[in-house]
Amino acid sequence: MSQVHEAIAEATQKLADVGIDSARVDAELLAEFALGVPRNRLPIAADPPPERLDLLRRLVAARATRVPVQYLTGLAPFRYLELAVGPGAFIPRPETELLVDWGLARLAGIEEPIVVDLASGSGAIALAVATECHGATVYAVERSTSALDWLRRNAAGTGARIVAADVTDPALLTELDGRVDLVLCNPPYVPDANPVAPEVSGYEPREAIFGGPDGLTVIGPVIARSAGLLRPGGYLGIEHDDSQGEAVPALLRADGRYEEIEDHRDLAGRPRFATARRLADCSGPASGAAPAVPRSSGPGPHREDLSQ
Repeated sequence: MSQVHEAIAEATQKLADVGIDSARVDAELLAEFALGVPRNRLPIAADPPPERLDLLRRLVAARATRVPVQYLTGLAPFRYLELAVGPGAFIPRPETELLVDWGLARLAGIEEPIVVDLASGSGAIALAVATECHGATVYAVERSTSALDWLRRNAAGTGARIVAADVTDPALLTELDGRVDLVLCNPPYVPDANPVAPEVSGYEPREAIFGGPDGLTVIGPVIARSAGLLRPGGYLGIEHDDSQGEAVPALLRADGRYEEIEDHRDLAGRPRFATARRLADCSGPASGAAPAVPRSSGPGPHREDLSQ
């Protein structure tokens, strides 16, 4: 038995002993990183230098304390990207790729679309759109200073425009009102009392996970602000908790400025994201219409253009 095989078997057992369901996968991912060998070649890898095996054992020991694999390797795959992540960054999930699929389909045939990603985190949605939709102008909005550090790092060279702001601010990006083709959002949506995995509760930023008592604290303002941003016929997609498959569409209907409201399931059949289209002939809710032309709102949020 090779040293690599023995090390992976030992790592798998150690992780399984502490209750990690993905023990074998995690052991192989950490071995790939520590040994510098592609995962599909680990079964035939030559014996590595001792220091590489020591690194693997240290990583496995950290993973056994429930540090996320992505924080240990510093990378999180998302569609065609590998995003840099670490403490302070929300780790993108595969389920969110379905929301991006839906959004990209809505952009088909639009030349130079304008896209806004609200609560961008490390940039998964914004950067996927920026790199897969030629000619798109993409705004990535995030307020967390720690997340912004990762977002800036990941966005370098992509053309995405970073906006340091709160997505619940009614004055957010008012200069874009009535011009945006697509708004996508993966907000904090887990109800505060819901249990989450130790990796999430112990390491990922709470403000990126939990969305108030019902998980809708951020989603409500996002729906309202998006209606102002979107052009008539523009689209909104919002990821949500699997308990909110009725609540989020209900909020969209209650706003009064959307049509074609649907909820979508993930690959496991769970409610995962809601979508809607901005009405073309609606002046807005009783509280007042969102303006359809740019207007001044003072200094506005801090903006960084990383298109260079």
